[in-house]
Amino acid sequence: MAFLQLRVLSAHPEFAEELLMACGALSVSLIDADDDPVLEPAPGETPLWSRTVALGLFDIEADIEHVRNMLREHLPEGDALQLSTERVEDQDWVRVWLKDCPPLKFGERLWVCPHEKQVNEPGCVTVLLDPGLAFGTGTHPSTALCLDWIARNELRGFQVLDFGCGSGILGIATLKLGAAHCTAVDIDPQAIQATRDNAQQNAVQDRLTALGHDRVFEPFAADLVLGNILARPLIELAPLLLASLKPGGKIVLAGLLDRQADDVRAAYAAHIDFEDDQRREGWTRLAGCKRADSSGK
Repeated sequence: MAFLQLRVLSAHPEFAEELLMACGALSVSLIDADDDPVLEPAPGETPLWSRTVALGLFDIEADIEHVRNMLREHLPEGDALQLSTERVEDQDWVRVWLKDCPPLKFGERLWVCPHEKQVNEPGCVTVLLDPGLAFGTGTHPSTALCLDWIARNELRGFQVLDFGCGSGILGIATLKLGAAHCTAVDIDPQAIQATRDNAQQNAVQDRLTALGHDRVFEPFAADLVLGNILARPLIELAPLLLASLKPGGKIVLAGLLDRQADDVRAAYAAHIDFEDDQRREGWTRLAGCKRADSSGK
């Protein structure tokens, strides 16, 4: 069976990876564009090459021109973006990702790694991950910023809402760090399946409820709301996410470019006291606490 492979040379390979998956890629790999190996990175670092190519694998009948247009619209390079397409034969792409992706460290002890790899650092908490056909591997700056926040905050006993859960990486990380329960929500059935599979792999399936597009989501009094999506959905979902956060609860919002942060913050500012923004590679994470006197409705 043959596939179409779209080659994307961008200054933002992690974002290109997420966009390719959002456009229906069956798999995405990041490779070196210049045969310039990264040798002996510092402990905890996961550097990419100076020029990194994202390879998106699509069904042979996929509308590649639509994917090209999405990349041109959302990646900031403009005319400097380099795209090319080729036909490739079948191989086990998930195993390729598992082979090439190194363990990623967040905070002092949280690690995310493919389930075929292990971290033996004393006191570490490990999230074993297989993204399946959902996105969310920890390599994108937005996901990494959220994991940094999760790793540095006390979550013991928390009721968590992970809205737009993807692979389930964020919600599962909260459970591994002591949260009592996570409700994971996504409109993509593949994301729900990946989240359930990863919860099983991490032995937290009894504390995670995954809700897909066929299930009605009812707001509840969450201690923590995670929304790592995109700016426009975060703005549109503000009433629902605020209604799902109890007074005094914490909220983490990501998936937005630096220039979009003010608009997203404005949608929540009547009810949330925000911390200082955290930025990485053109992406911003917002985090804050719901005011004790706010109903958020």
